[in-house]
Amino acid sequence: MNPKPWLKQYPPDVPAEIVVDPAMTIHGVLTQTVARHPQRPSFTCMGHTLTYKRLDELSQAFAGWLQSVGVQKGARVALMMPNILQYPICLFGLLRAGCVAVNVNPLYKARELQYQLNDSGAEIIVVVENYARTLETVLDKTQVRRVVITSIGEELGFKGIFIDFALRHLMKKIKSYSLPNSILFSQTLKIGNGKFKPVEVVGDDIAFLQYTGGTTGVSKGAILTHTNMVANQNQVLAWVAPYIDLQERQVMITPLPLYHVFSLLANCLLMTTIGAESILITDPRNIPKMVAEIGKYRFSVISGVNTLYNALLNNADFRKIDFSNLKITLGGGMSIQRSVADRWREVTGNTLSEAYGLTETSPAVAVNPFNLDAYNGSIGVPIPSTDLVLRDENGKNVALGEVGEIGVAGPQVTKGYWQRDDETQRAFSSDGYFMTGDLARMDENGFLQLVERKKDMILVSGYNVYPNEIEAVASSHPGVLECAAVGIPNERTGEKIKLYVVKKNSELAEDELIKYCRTNLAGYKVPRAIEFRDELPKSHVGKILRRVLREDAIKQEAS
Repeated sequence: MNPKPWLKQYPPDVPAEIVVDPAMTIHGVLTQTVARHPQRPSFTCMGHTLTYKRLDELSQAFAGWLQSVGVQKGARVALMMPNILQYPICLFGLLRAGCVAVNVNPLYKARELQYQLNDSGAEIIVVVENYARTLETVLDKTQVRRVVITSIGEELGFKGIFIDFALRHLMKKIKSYSLPNSILFSQTLKIGNGKFKPVEVVGDDIAFLQYTGGTTGVSKGAILTHTNMVANQNQVLAWVAPYIDLQERQVMITPLPLYHVFSLLANCLLMTTIGAESILITDPRNIPKMVAEIGKYRFSVISGVNTLYNALLNNADFRKIDFSNLKITLGGGMSIQRSVADRWREVTGNTLSEAYGLTETSPAVAVNPFNLDAYNGSIGVPIPSTDLVLRDENGKNVALGEVGEIGVAGPQVTKGYWQRDDETQRAFSSDGYFMTGDLARMDENGFLQLVERKKDMILVSGYNVYPNEIEAVASSHPGVLECAAVGIPNERTGEKIKLYVVKKNSELAEDELIKYCRTNLAGYKVPRAIEFRDELPKSHVGKILRRVLREDAIKQEAS
C-alpha cells in the first residue's frame, strides 16, 4: 500500500516537503514583507487601514513600551480583544520583544479569565474596555502587573459625530469599570516610540500559549513555537500557491476572531507572509453590517465556519456582491454541511473547501484542493511535510477505508502542553504522533472523511465546548446532585448543548440553573436545554454514559 496516497492529489509544483528554517521567526517574516511591500495595506478595520510599514513602526513602539516597563524575554502577554487594528500591532510587538502571546476570548466570564491568566502566568494584559469590567473582578487574584486599556475606535481615528452607527452600537455595550493603575494603548505607543532594542529570538522559542480543552476537557495551553507557526504558514502557502497569484495583492475577509487559532494562522500570519490585506470584521454576528462592509472590496479569499456561511447565504444583499475575484473559500472549525456548500457554489461560483486542524497543530493538518468543482464531503488531504496515520484502539495502523484515530507528525505539531507533562505524554504515541482523538477514514486517493470529533467534545459555532467544564459549573449549584452535558445536532450552530441533571433539591428549576450557568460560562457554553432525571446511565465502574444520553437526546429531537 502506498504509505502516502494523498501525494497523488498534489499539483505538480506543490512539494511533498517544505524547508524549515530553524532561525526564522514570526516577526522575521513580517520584516521581510515590510521590505518588499512597505506601502501595501496590511489590516483594514471599519475603513481605516494600516500599511505594512505603519504596522512595523507601531509594533516596534509597543515592543519598546514593553521593554520600558521591564518585561523580559519569555514573559506572557495576554490579548483580550475582538478583531481590531490593535490586535496585530500588539501581537507583532510582543513577539518582537521576545514575549509569548496568550490569546484570551473576550467573551470569557470571570472564572474562565482568572483560570487562564493564572495558568499562563501572564504579566501584562491588553483588553478592550468593553470587557474591562470582567478583568476588574479577577485582577487581584492573578499575577498580572500591568493592564493596557484600549477602545474599539482608538486606532481608527474616529471622532465625535464621525463615529459610525456600528461603532456607536458596540460602544454602548461598555460597562463601567475601575482599573486605576492601567495605561491607555495610545500612551504605550508614545512611550515606546523609538525605544525598542532588538531581542534575540529563535524558532524554538515559544510564540503562543494557545488554550484548548484537548481531549480531556481540562483547559491547557498548547505550546506553539515560532517554528511551529512559520512552518504551518509555509505549508499552507505551498498548498495555496497554485491557485492564486502570490505576486499580486490579495484581499482576505476576516470574520472569525484572530484569537482563534484558525483565523490567527489563515487570516493574520499567512496573509502577512504574502503581503495581503486582511479586512477585519469586528462584529460578525451583525450580518447586515458585515455584508455591507465586505461588499466594498473585490476580495479573493474568505474564511469562516458553516454557521457563518449559512447566515451570509440567507442575507439577500449578500447575493448582490461581486464574487468575480473570489479564488478561495476556506471552511474550518466545524463540519461543513453539504446543503450550505452547494448553495455557496450556486451563489458565489466558488467551491467551499473544507480543512482540518487543531490548536495543537498550529493548526492546519489537511486541506482540500482549491480547484474542486463541487464540495466533496471530505476534510482534504494532508498538507506538505505532514505525516498522518489512522490507528485502531491497539495503536495499529488501519487499512484504507477503515476508521481509525488520526495521528499527526510534522513541524507544525506542538511540543506539548504548558506545565502539564502528564497530559503531553498522554497526547503522543510512543513513535511521536500527536493523537488527536478524532476518528476518520482515508480513501484510496488520500482524502480524509471525518467520522467523529473527539468523542465527548461539543462544537458550537466552531468553538470547542468540553462537557467536563459545563458539568463542573452546574454541579457546583447546591441543587444539583449529578449531571452530564451532551451536544446534539443543530442547524444554526452545528451543535447545541443539553444538560441532564439529577436534582439534589426538588425545587430546582430549569431557568434557575441556566441562569447560574450563564453567570459562570461564556454564552456559547451555556446549555440550551435541561432535562431532569431520577438517575443517569452509568457503566459498570460508575462512569456516566454520555453516549447513551446523546442518543436519547437525538431521538427526542427527531420525534
